[in-house]
Parts: sequence; structure tokens; C-alpha cells
Amino acid sequence: MPDVYADGVIAGAIETRLGETAFVYDAAWLKSPAHFPLSLSMPLSAREWGPDVILPWLMNLLPEGAPLRALTRALGASAEDVLALITASGGDLAGALSIRAPDGLARNEPIRDEAALERILNELPAKPFLVGDAGVAMSLAGAQEKLPVVFENDAFAIPVNGAASTHILKPDNANLPGSVQNEALCMQLARRCGLNVAEATTGTAGDRSYLLVTRYDRVRNEDAVRRIHQEDFCQALGRPPGAKYEHNQTGIPGPSLAEMFALIREHMTARDTNRFLDAVIFNIAIGNVDSHAKNYSVLLQAGRVELAPLYDLMSGLAWANITENHAQSVGGQRRGRYIFRRHWQRLAEAAGLSAPAVLRRVVALCDRIAAELQGARQDVIAMPAGKGMLLDTFCNEIAARVTTVRFNAGADEPDDLSDMPEGVDSQGG
Repeated sequence: MPDVYADGVIAGAIETRLGETAFVYDAAWLKSPAHFPLSLSMPLSAREWGPDVILPWLMNLLPEGAPLRALTRALGASAEDVLALITASGGDLAGALSIRAPDGLARNEPIRDEAALERILNELPAKPFLVGDAGVAMSLAGAQEKLPVVFENDAFAIPVNGAASTHILKPDNANLPGSVQNEALCMQLARRCGLNVAEATTGTAGDRSYLLVTRYDRVRNEDAVRRIHQEDFCQALGRPPGAKYEHNQTGIPGPSLAEMFALIREHMTARDTNRFLDAVIFNIAIGNVDSHAKNYSVLLQAGRVELAPLYDLMSGLAWANITENHAQSVGGQRRGRYIFRRHWQRLAEAAGLSAPAVLRRVVALCDRIAAELQGARQDVIAMPAGKGMLLDTFCNEIAARVTTVRFNAGADEPDDLSDMPEGVDSQGG
């Protein structure tokens, strides 16, 4: 059964006994002053964790949707065979873990030129994470196509034999035109507003464009890359990936904002609570309806747990085929344009926060977003992939939604929402 390595040190092993899977912490790991739990759902107080805990946690390390289907086809394994999938792809994962023994000398295989990178991007739908290439074994969660890469000295490479990637490359999406500029805009806007967010820029390879995100769970020390452990909120709360939305069809309730705030209060600090509140407000204000529980994470280090930087920030307002429902409700309301004062007050009560303080924070952050939006737009234009075709549309939609969210935070919910316009200002115009 596979060992589980934490930045190269054995932390435990995944064992199968009588058809049941368990994770067992290594005795030396438990005694190490550098130890940390694999998950807040698997604390070090118990040495062994059974299938009801470890299997959902492992599932959250794998991709979803089309990338998962392509991965299963390439590996000849079923989607239900979590252990086979994770063993085959577990050389470089989110966080500090590797779930397989190294097959050889860890190294980086250079991508020769822009044409080679474009070819790799074009092949990703049928060959996720370059599965099948000799020595390549890596995985990232999510339904979007993406590729872990090493990026240094303005050159790309593929990590081989368990080498650590440093960046995540996210190619353009034909189903979401302008996705690269959209995400770059939202990431830059969050950074300008003072939120803790992963660094990102854009690039091109032939006819393709991409977003390049610096991994916050990697730290370069001289000539080596050190991994930092992280997990998403589904893992931390013991939910499978299918339950990442609060309202879903799995029969397993997804995490609510109140549960996520409770997890932060239990394990983190008041600073993390405020950072998470700002993230929630920001995602409502920009129309990021896909801010589900797997798009928030925590960093786990020896004696320290903190909220991870934000990532996967994207506004869904300009695309007609995107739901208006957010991943979690705010005080019982899931549609951002219909979140009023009483909904924020309900959230505050459920999360153990001060309602007046929450409302003040909504207004202040909306004002900051409005003030920084054009600066973020200019940041994106200056990036290598340029403006794209829809950047101004994204900015206009975000500006209108921010105005609505700010106004509604000080307003009572009307009896009839059907005629309420988007982008009303403080005078109701």
C-alpha cells in the first residue's frame, strides 16, 4: 500500500484490510516536532482513520467532471477506484503530500518552446496532467483544465518523478470566452482591495492564452522547492467533492458559511475570521457564483493553521450560461442581487459575528472594489495576454453588481423583487 510523504518525509501510509481503506500516521511522524495533521478532519490525536474519513479526503485531491473522466480513460481505472487513481497521479498534489514512492531522480523536463506549450494545452482535454508520460504523476482538484508546471527564468518545465511544481497554468476555455482576462481581473482586483490572494498573470502560446498562478503552497529556498501543506474546506469538514456546494444533489449537505466560520473560529484566529468574511463579501460583490467549499483552503504547518490565500476568483455575471445562484446562501438568499440587509444580519447571527460590523464591512469593501476596478483593468491590459475581447464587459458587470450589493446592504427587502434593476445607486436610481 502507498506511503504518504509530507515534503519528502513519510507521514503515514494508506492501508487496505479486508477490503476497507484506512490511513495510519507513521509513529516517527507523530513524534516529530515538525509534524502536522494531514487534515483538520484527521487530527494527530488518533493514529488511524478509517474509510469514512480518508476516502472522501482522497477524492478531493482528484479532478472532477471532464478531466476526471479523461483521467480514468487514460489510466484504465474507474472513477470509484480512488486508491488506484491517487496512487497513479499522486506524485505532485495540492499541499505538501505525495502519495507514491519516488520512481527515480526528481527533475524538471523543459518544455522546449512556445509551440510545444501550445501543443500540450491543446492535448489537455484528452490527456489531463500529461497522464501517461514517463515519470509524470500529478493531480489537482477541480473541473477546469489546468496543468502544474515549473516556471523559472521565463521558461516552463514539467515536474517529473515527484519533483514539485511551482505554478498552475490554466488555459483559455472555449465555453467561457475571456476566462483568462476575467480571472486575472478578479485576482488583481482582490489584491488591490487588500485581500490575501495568489499571484497571477497571463500569457500566450501560439493561438492559446492562459492564466499563470504562482502556487502559494510552494516556497523556493535557494535551489530547492519546499512544499507547504494545505487542504480545502471540503476536506477539512469531511465532505466529498460532490458536496462542495451547500445545495447539491448528492444527498450530503454541503458546507454552509456558518459551518466554515465555525471551523475557522475553532482552529484559527480572529484575523482569519475577518479575512474569510472579506472573501465572502468580495465574491458576492463580483458575482463569483462558483466560490464553493473547495475554492477556500487552509494552510497546515507545525503548530499553525491559517486561511490560505484566495484563488479561482472569477465573475460569472457576463456569461448567459452561468447560474445566478451562489455556492452558499447568505442568510438564506443565494442570488447576489437579492441579498439585502436582513440576509447579512442573518449570516452574522449564524456565524457569531456582529451584524452592524458585518454591514459596515460590506459597504467599505464595495466602495474599495469600485475605487480599484479601473486600476485592476489596467493591470490586466498590461499583462502578456493583453485586454482580450470582453474585459470591458466584465468590468461593467462587476461595477453594476457592486453598486447593487452596496445599496441593498442598507435596504429592506422589497415585497416584489421581479422589477428590481441591477446597479441601483444610493439614491435608488
